[in-house]
Amino acid sequence: MVENLNIGDMVLGENDQNDDTKIERYCYNNDTTKCDEFGGLYQWAEMMQLPSRCNTESCDDLIQENHQGICPDGWRLFTYDDYCVVRGYEDINNDGIKGLRSTYGFSGTNSSGFSLTGAGKRTKKGGFERLKQTIYWFYPQEHEYDENLYVRNGYISSTTDHAPQASDGDEKVFGFSVRCVMVENQAE
Repeated sequence: MVENLNIGDMVLGENDQNDDTKIERYCYNNDTTKCDEFGGLYQWAEMMQLPSRCNTESCDDLIQENHQGICPDGWRLFTYDDYCVVRGYEDINNDGIKGLRSTYGFSGTNSSGFSLTGAGKRTKKGGFERLKQTIYWFYPQEHEYDENLYVRNGYISSTTDHAPQASDGDEKVFGFSVRCVMVENQAE
């Protein structure tokens, strides 16, 4: 998927996404036009389509291989291994991380076709920051530092060539972008 996911009912940034009967999203600065432009922002349990209690307790036993979460049927959540594949694009222009970033307000060349946009994040206190400066995303994997509160994540800034590391982690209650990957046909 070459854009950030944008589905669900908008909830205000000061609220947690804790209605387990529907998909909820944050829009930057509580402005739905920002969701249309940059995609929604989701807490980890929401992205995973797990009970909201999973933002404050470990739900490792509920994580599946090729975890679909809120991705459409036939798609799954983006993993660190997927990032490594995307990062390994044929970089004939020697663009590096800049080749992953969109030309749309994110200081990139998009030579990879991945089209990352600087959607920013929803902070754990309910504010928003770093629009057009950074994109953050969660992986479907809890972090051993504290499985109750932390998960693996990646981020890319518009001003640096930081490449996400497999060990990067952040708190589950932030609101980050979501990318989906098509499930490959499995041989029977």
